[in-house]
Amino acid sequence: MSNETLELIMDPSNDKFKEECGVFGVYVNKPMDVASMSYYGLYALQHRGQESAGIAVANEEGIKMHKGMGLITEAFSQDDLKELKGHGAIGHVRYSTSGDTNIINAQPLLTQTKLGQIAMAHNGTLVNAGVIRELLEDGGHVFHTSIDSEVIANLIARGAKKGIENAVLDAIQAVRGSFAIVILTEGKLIGVRDPHGIRPLCIGKMDEGYVLSSESCALDAIGAELLRDVEPGEIVVIDETEIKSYSYSENTQCRTCAFEYIYFARPDSIIDGLDVHASRVEAGRQLFKQHPVDADIVVAVPDSGIPAAMGYAKASGIPYDTGFIKNRYVGRTFITPSQEVRERAVAIKLNPLKSNIAGKRVVLVDDSIVRGTTSKHLVDSLRRAGAKEVHFLVASPVVKYPCYFGIDTPYRSELIGSGKNNEEIREQIGCDSLEYLSMESMYKCFTQEKGYCVGCFNGIYPIATPIETGKDNLER
Repeated sequence: MSNETLELIMDPSNDKFKEECGVFGVYVNKPMDVASMSYYGLYALQHRGQESAGIAVANEEGIKMHKGMGLITEAFSQDDLKELKGHGAIGHVRYSTSGDTNIINAQPLLTQTKLGQIAMAHNGTLVNAGVIRELLEDGGHVFHTSIDSEVIANLIARGAKKGIENAVLDAIQAVRGSFAIVILTEGKLIGVRDPHGIRPLCIGKMDEGYVLSSESCALDAIGAELLRDVEPGEIVVIDETEIKSYSYSENTQCRTCAFEYIYFARPDSIIDGLDVHASRVEAGRQLFKQHPVDADIVVAVPDSGIPAAMGYAKASGIPYDTGFIKNRYVGRTFITPSQEVRERAVAIKLNPLKSNIAGKRVVLVDDSIVRGTTSKHLVDSLRRAGAKEVHFLVASPVVKYPCYFGIDTPYRSELIGSGKNNEEIREQIGCDSLEYLSMESMYKCFTQEKGYCVGCFNGIYPIATPIETGKDNLER
């Protein structure tokens, strides 16, 4: 058994699409601890990135920043927060989809311009970053990181003499891709969302000012009220007296990433008016309509499969119960087991609850299948626990294509759904039956009258994709 396969078995989250990044910003009109507010906001967004975290704070003297590797609790101490005082702040938690994993690539990025210091944090991926980067380098710009976010920062700095709002406008009209951006100057907090709204960004309101966040759950963490989502193709500018809005693109059509609702977002978030938890429960109900199973128990792959499993159980009348016990103390790093242990394929993170499984026909619900390695292991473990039958139901359509817009995607050849039909996947996983949520059923879960990016399911993307990417070629 390879180390990669073992890693997937030990932690099933490694067999999922990886979250992109999370951004947060706050601007207040009275003295407040904006650094600690950002800390708790980022803590609520921790699921979107665990590689690095950073906070930049603005005051009358300029912008001060602290960044660190790892979780927000590892990157910051109480003393670090005490050093960050001001009236505005932005923060970022990172999972790298472009650029290496090191402190240099941690965000926010701080840039010195003719207008003074500007800090920026970005969630998403630019499909034309390489071309613009080369043009800027030919013009004498020096890049200090390997992330495409620095392309936006350099474009803003180049146009700073026009004023920050015009500089931001010019910069974002030059780039293509997905982006939710928060920008901090000494006197303003700016939020930008791409013309298709692929990556989420919302606005919160407090008595003392405004908040920007990738998800509304971070607003709840600091006691802010969800005001609305930033619209696709919108720039919002916040200062101590008001919030202003500009539309920078006429060709806007909302195409929120479908995986925000399937897996990425926290279930207590609301994105573009759609309740994430409710959409996941509805996915379970739709699965029952598609594939009713005569079974004794419905169980979930924790934690992301739980809402859909509950929806299936409610619709079917089959009891929902715990199927796997999750070891919550397995961190991001783990001592590599010996060959002897590898061969025994020990279930490090999820172990079946035999008293609930033995002798029963089991419906197993997960939110998605990417590679399928973990899915096979989970089915095998249920059979070893005494399950008579295992019916695997997936609360999303078949993932067949890579994502180019901010999700860390395996090569297409590594996607189990790209080259196999349902029966072949069922045989590889080893379950008695297999059913994916259909595209039609998925849209029934998304009750809002808006569009979605579903390129990973059907290969049709809202933006033209690059031939080459930073991951060589995802098509191989």
